Amino acid sequence: MASVLEVKNLSKNFGNINAINDISFNINSGEIVGLLGPNGSGKTTLIKIITGLINNYDGKVLVYGNKVGVNTKKYTAYLPDSNFIPPSWSVFRCISYFADFFDDFDKTKSISLLKDCNISLNSTFNTLSKGTKEKLQLILTLSRKAGLYILDEPIAGVDPVARDLIFKLILENYNKEAPMLISTHLISSIESILSSAIFIKYGEIIEYDNVVNLKEKFGSKDLESIFKELF
Repeated sequence: MASVLEVKNLSKNFGNINAINDISFNINSGEIVGLLGPNGSGKTTLIKIITGLINNYDGKVLVYGNKVGVNTKKYTAYLPDSNFIPPSWSVFRCISYFADFFDDFDKTKSISLLKDCNISLNSTFNTLSKGTKEKLQLILTLSRKAGLYILDEPIAGVDPVARDLIFKLILENYNKEAPMLISTHLISSIESILSSAIFIKYGEIIEYDNVVNLKEKFGSKDLESIFKELF
C-alpha cells in the first residue's frame, strides 16, 4: 500500500542552524500520528514543509505520490499554531470563504458543529475567547473532506474540559480514510487518540513506532513517561 505522506532524507537549514536533519518516515491512510517534541525541536518547520509553506529544502516530500505544491494543497487540510482568520471577520464569513475556496468543504457540517459548540454565526472573530477561536478554526479544518490533515498544536489554548470536546470533534468529524499528523507538547492529553508517535529532537527523529510497540519498548504505561525519558 502506497503511503499518503512520504518523507525521505529531508533536511532543512536556516543559515548555520540545522532545523531538520535527514529524517524519513511514512504515514498511511487512517493513521493518527503524534509529532512530539519540545519547543525548538523542528516540529513546526517540518509541518511547514509538508504543507508547502517552506519549499527550499533537501530530500523528498510526497503527498499521494505528488511533490508538495499547489496540487497537494488542494487536499491537505492544515491548522496552523496561530490564528489565521482576520479579526473583523464574522463566523458566517469564515464559513462562506471556506466554502468558496475549498471544493471539499461541507458547509452544512460546519454549521452543525458550530451549533454544537454554541458558536454564533454572527460573532466576529476578535470577540471570541482564545479557546473558542481555536474551536472555530478546528471546525473549519475538520469540515473539509481532506486527503491529509495536519494540526499544529490544536489544543494549546484551551482548558482541560474543552480538550475533551476538541478530541471528540477530531475523532468524529475528520475523513476516516485520511491520515492525520498532530503536533503537540501536551502529550498526556492527546495520547488516547494516537495510533503512532514520532519523537523529534534537534531536528532528528529519535523514535517512531505505533503506540503499543513504544510502550513495550520502554516498559511504560504512557507516552508522557517515554517523552520525559527521551528528553
